[in-house]
Amino acid sequence: MKPKFKTIGLWGEFSNANVAAPAVELVTHLRARKLDALCLDQEGIPATLADVPRLSGAQLTAEVDLVVAIGGDGTLLRAARTAATEKIPLLGVNLGRLGFLTDVTPEQMLEIIDAVLAGDFIEENRVMLEARLEGPAHCGQTMLALNDVAAKVGQTGHMLDFATYVNGGYVNTHGGDGIIVATATGSTAYALSCGGPIIQPTVDALVLVPICPHTLSDRPLVIPRSPYRTALRRPRAG
Repeated sequence: MKPKFKTIGLWGEFSNANVAAPAVELVTHLRARKLDALCLDQEGIPATLADVPRLSGAQLTAEVDLVVAIGGDGTLLRAARTAATEKIPLLGVNLGRLGFLTDVTPEQMLEIIDAVLAGDFIEENRVMLEARLEGPAHCGQTMLALNDVAAKVGQTGHMLDFATYVNGGYVNTHGGDGIIVATATGSTAYALSCGGPIIQPTVDALVLVPICPHTLSDRPLVIPRSPYRTALRRPRAG
């Protein structure tokens, strides 16, 4: 069945003229097709987008049928955290350098948007991580991530000492700058630069990658995603 995308949300740093220009072009194109366009509210919105209704991230994803993230992979990652809570599909227009996630170029943008609106697209479902900080100071705060979650030192000249557990079972004790827990999508990001493997996005797996480990035996580890739960714990004194 053809999806009904009637309201499109635009996500990006619109104070940047290089981002605002394709956003204006897209708004004009959507309005010509009798579709509604909303954009992310932020400081520095240019006059060319002044007549486009602006909403916060959470409000935007609650009101739209499709989010178009205009920028680099970082823009798409920020949009994904919010869009995921409403299960809103996300399309990325690449204005960055590599564009692992945002693979639509500005030159292709209108053509691709028309194809998506016509139902001519392949949907990809990507695994996301939910991280929770436990302890009196955190009250179980949770965060979503499409690429990875990293626990690392905040100062140079210091090492972290902690242990990893998967589903309650002890895996390893680490000493170094930290560790990355990455999805298959995130295996090409921070985890890759720390020596982790590239995992095909459809593989149902996670990768644990130590950051500058202070031992030769602490190497990246690939584990099945479901139904695994990973925990990082500081060793108990004594």
